[in-house]
Amino acid sequence: MQPRKIAVIGLGYVGLPAAVAFARHGQVIGFDKDPRRINELQNGHDRTSEVADALLRQANVLYSVDPQVLDRADFFIIAVPTPVDTQNNPDLQPVLKASKTVGQHLKPGDIVVYESTVYPGATEEVCVPVLERESGLRCGVDFSVGYSPERINPGDHEHAFHNTVKIVSGLNAATLETVAQVYESVVEAGVHRAPSIKVAEAAKVIENTQRDINIAIINELAMIFDRLGIDTHDVLAAAGSKWNFLKFTPGLVGGHCIGVDPYYLIDKARRVGYAAQVLPAARQINDGMGEFVARRIVDHLVAAGCLIPDSTVTILGLSFKENVPDLRNTRVVDIVQALQQQGIRVQVTDPYVDVQEAQHEYQLSILSEAELLPAQCVVLAVAHHSYVTRGWDFVCSLLERQHGAVMDIKGVLSRTEVPENVLLWRL
Repeated sequence: MQPRKIAVIGLGYVGLPAAVAFARHGQVIGFDKDPRRINELQNGHDRTSEVADALLRQANVLYSVDPQVLDRADFFIIAVPTPVDTQNNPDLQPVLKASKTVGQHLKPGDIVVYESTVYPGATEEVCVPVLERESGLRCGVDFSVGYSPERINPGDHEHAFHNTVKIVSGLNAATLETVAQVYESVVEAGVHRAPSIKVAEAAKVIENTQRDINIAIINELAMIFDRLGIDTHDVLAAAGSKWNFLKFTPGLVGGHCIGVDPYYLIDKARRVGYAAQVLPAARQINDGMGEFVARRIVDHLVAAGCLIPDSTVTILGLSFKENVPDLRNTRVVDIVQALQQQGIRVQVTDPYVDVQEAQHEYQLSILSEAELLPAQCVVLAVAHHSYVTRGWDFVCSLLERQHGAVMDIKGVLSRTEVPENVLLWRL
């Protein structure tokens, strides 16, 4: 097979690791519409921390905001976000805009591969018409398409792009083989050849849907056990002694995948005449966990004799998961908003997140630890390494007179070392 000239469109958590990996075999074109992102990558820094700065500086990637550089490529990888709108309906605008940009630079013989999460059928039914319209070429005759869903887990450097099996698919057998060979050149774990693009799309969307459902079950159990006065983690530890018990834990379900992908399948099911039942129920449970935690915070403040309007709550962590700066669809904000509606003073700190992004996306001011006022309640919302390693001494230092309530959402603080005058609650 002749070497392909690869262009990656979208240089976020998904696109950048792919671009850097392919750059081992020759220059890769890295295109992103965000000038700030391109500038920082050109200067050898990745704010997502998915690629180490030293590796980034060595990578043979041509970063650009100029779409004209795409003329040099013949193998396009589209890795842009696919979010949902305010009504939780799929928002395909980013992938459609990327398709339009790529379509304007397509040539006969080119291949376009989508990595963005979509519902089954989206590549061929929605994206291909845009490529054809913009290029004036015919798919399957002049150019071809494939789908290879991303499997990046932000902050997880054990399961990375190169050592995670890659699903690949193509419009036809020839395209499939080309796509497979391209990815096999950098993915050491190998590829799985899906029989069709729709199968590959469906496989991706159910990976996170399955996790969403399993977490929802545990979250519902956590709310039941809370009423029963039973520690959820104790129950899970006991049940987990059986070999086939699935190890899921309760928590806030946010981010760009688990909290979003199920809506794509729910929407597609509706449009083919099926009203999904389990999927929406899981989404409702998981999206309601922030409100549940907020209610328990208020209960603990009242039990401690605190006046709600005069209370201060400190929330540790705003990103959607530990040790990453990613704020997309973080459900910590649900806790913040629910408490603010009760008139409680809420102060948020997080060493990872971009202060300007938090203000722009959620109208939240992120304080440094030095700026925090003494609080009646501390919520360990995100188990960042810097919080967990400092443990109780750090958490108690944030309480007024080291007295009050501590809400440990992830269950990471030691229960055998709970200080006096501290009331611990775990989800």
